[in-house]
Amino acid sequence: MSVEDKIVVGISIGDINGIGSEIILKTFEDSRMLEFCTPVIFASVKLMSFFKKHYEIDINFHGIDKIEDLVPKKINVLNVWKEHVDVTFGEENQVGGEYAIKSLKAAVAALKESKIDALVTAPINKSNIQSESFNFPGHTDYLAQELKGESLMLLISEDLRVGLLTDHVAVKDVVKNITRERIDKKINTIYHTLIEDFGIEMPKIAVLGINPHTGDNGVIGDEDDTLLRPALDNIRKNGKMVFGPYAADSFFGSGNYKNFDAIIASYHDQGLIPFKTLAFGKGVNFTAGLNRIRTSPDHGTAFDLAGKNVANFESFREAVFSAVSIFEKRKEYLEISKNPLQTSRKRSFSKKK
Repeated sequence: MSVEDKIVVGISIGDINGIGSEIILKTFEDSRMLEFCTPVIFASVKLMSFFKKHYEIDINFHGIDKIEDLVPKKINVLNVWKEHVDVTFGEENQVGGEYAIKSLKAAVAALKESKIDALVTAPINKSNIQSESFNFPGHTDYLAQELKGESLMLLISEDLRVGLLTDHVAVKDVVKNITRERIDKKINTIYHTLIEDFGIEMPKIAVLGINPHTGDNGVIGDEDDTLLRPALDNIRKNGKMVFGPYAADSFFGSGNYKNFDAIIASYHDQGLIPFKTLAFGKGVNFTAGLNRIRTSPDHGTAFDLAGKNVANFESFREAVFSAVSIFEKRKEYLEISKNPLQTSRKRSFSKKK
C-alpha cells in the first residue's frame, strides 16, 4: 500500500472532560501506527495542543481546515472549531457534551461523503449529549439514523464476538422489544457481517435465551418457546447455521462460546457483562450492518481517571486496528463480489511529506 493509499481513519474526540484525548494521544504517540492508517482527529489544534502539553506527550500535529488538505503519514487535526474551550477534567457538564457532538457530527458527515474510510469514536457521556438537536441514547442510534443499513452493536475481541437483539433498552422493556422481525433482522445482519467484514464463509451463530434457563419449559416465562425457538427454526430452514437458544448463565463459563463465530444476547447486560469480563481493556465496539465502518473502545468516559495520565489506551488502539482490518476485509469482499466499492475515495491528498 502506497503512502497515498493509506486508509484514512477519522476520530471523534468524545467528551473533552473524559479520557478520550488521553487514549487518542497515547495511541498515536507510537509512530508505527502511521504505517497502518492516516488519522484525522475532528477537534481543534488549540484543544489538542492543550491535551498534548497536559499529558506531556511527544507528538506532532498537522492542522487542517478542510479534509482535502490532510497529509498522509501525519497526525491530522481538522479544526471543527477554533475558539478556546475550557476543559474541566472529570466533570460532567454541558460543555463536554456540546463539543463531543460537534466533533461527532463533523466526523460522521465526512464518513457519509467518503472523505474518510472509517470512524473511531472516543467515549461520550449519554447524559450531557442530550439537546434539541441531538436526542439519542448514544453513538449507535445516531449512526443508524445517519447511515444506511440495519445497525447492530457487535462487541469484538480476538476470539469473541457478541451481538445484541436489544441494546440500550430498559430491562422492563426488553421482552416487548424482541419481535420475530427483530430476531430475523439482527441475525441476518450478524450473519452477513461475519462473511463480509470478517471473512468467515460459513458462520456459526449462537443465540442466548430471553429467560433464565430459557424458561424451563414455561415455568420461568414462555417467550423462549413461543417466540425465540420458532424464529430460530425458521432461520435454520433458510440454511443459516444458527443454534440455541442457550441458557445464558452457563454459556460463557463452560467455554461453549468458543464453538461459535458469534453470539447474540437477548439484552445489553446479558451480553456485555461476560464480554467485558473476558475481554475488558482489549475489546472493541463495532457498529455492524451499516454502509460505513465505525468502531470504538469498549469503555466509557472514565471521569474518575480523566486528566490523571493513567488511562489504559489498549482498547482504543484495538478499535483503530479493527477499523482498518474491517475496511480491508469489506473491500476485498466487495471486489470479489464485483460490487461497486461504496467506500471509494472522493478526495485528493496534499503531496506534502
